[in-house]
Amino acid sequence: MAYDEGLAERIRHLLDGEPGVSEKKMFGGLSFLVDGNMAVAAGNDGALMFRRDPARADPVGEHIRPQVMGERVMSGWLHVDAEGVATEEALREIVQRGVRYARTLPPK
Repeated sequence: MAYDEGLAERIRHLLDGEPGVSEKKMFGGLSFLVDGNMAVAAGNDGALMFRRDPARADPVGEHIRPQVMGERVMSGWLHVDAEGVATEEALREIVQRGVRYARTLPPK
């Protein structure tokens, strides 16, 4: 499964100039890491997943749900469908949430 290159470019643009950011192809998507910790990843069809504090009860809704890989729910990750990041404002909020949490983790 290939990742959505348009979404990856939008994320890349938002992270331009952010210190410690790198990219890595993982899990069939393109992950954006902050100091070696995954923050957000572009998936297919405009969907993405982002890192969050697993102890925090983030709201899920129409466009955000727990991230599932195979039959396993990924603790600390949420999936956002394309409609949930259709605007630059929505995408910016999601990317910032992932980056903020990744920055709380020790560098790798």
